[in-house]
Amino acid sequence: MNIGIKGIRRIKGIKGMRRASAVALTTGAVLTAGAFGSQAQAAGLPTPSITAAGGFVMNNGSGATLYGKAADTRRSTGSTTKIMTARVVLAQKNLNLDSKVTIQKAYSDYIVNNNWASSAHLIVGDKVTVRQLLYGLMLPSGCDAAYALADTFGSGSTRDARVKSFIGQMNATAKNLGMKNTHFDSFDGIGRGTNYSTPRDLTKLASNAMKFSTFRTVVGTKSTKQKVTTQNGGYRYMSWTNTNNLLGSYQGTIGVKTGSGPEAKYCLVFAATRGGKTVIGTVLASSSLDNRTADAKKLLDYAFKK
Repeated sequence: MNIGIKGIRRIKGIKGMRRASAVALTTGAVLTAGAFGSQAQAAGLPTPSITAAGGFVMNNGSGATLYGKAADTRRSTGSTTKIMTARVVLAQKNLNLDSKVTIQKAYSDYIVNNNWASSAHLIVGDKVTVRQLLYGLMLPSGCDAAYALADTFGSGSTRDARVKSFIGQMNATAKNLGMKNTHFDSFDGIGRGTNYSTPRDLTKLASNAMKFSTFRTVVGTKSTKQKVTTQNGGYRYMSWTNTNNLLGSYQGTIGVKTGSGPEAKYCLVFAATRGGKTVIGTVLASSSLDNRTADAKKLLDYAFKK
């Protein structure tokens, strides 16, 4: 059959178009496969193994859960309780962070009488600002600072009544924040049997507390030297170092609080920001101080890859 030169050109053109279409389809398939492969790889990240009995991590921006292990199991929280102590103080109406609180003997006696009470080494008679008490509370985890704040911001005619009132504010705040598996019976985490929370609830609390600029500044401070007024009108310097050793050892760390105790074991509420993404989480009942740090780092690494 004689199809002529024009016919030949037409056939060649059709074949070329088919080849081009085939190449496009193949390329599209490769790209699509690559995209799905990347998604599958991201979704298939090996879940980290931690020594902590419970853990939880979320994207602080979206609230999306990134990791959970016994996230809603109630456990003793140790000094991570002090996140709520600070949160209640910072939410006080007409709060003056520079107002001064006189350190009472009861605060130092409390340290002496409780073996597990960590101390900011406040001196009886010194006048310390509320802001300084927050540093003493959150960096060296001072139970004396926690007592001073509870006594100052609770209401009542006696110290016991004021402390009870303050703890009531802690529980009311927990309820308002939707912390369904949390109850406080102390201002510092040295509980009386009913001081508990969960990794999810503590993460929720920390996320809310980080909305307060003073809180962010305090928990992001590695160490500080504060000038306080003495009883006789002079001054002394108090030096405090943060017990959260993620600060300075894990890039992007911005807080928040350690905790420990015979029942709580080793706890850490942590937060970090990288590339505009902030993740925040909690580990409860890690087996050692070193392991709680390692647990937190594993979860942070995992969360930033998600």
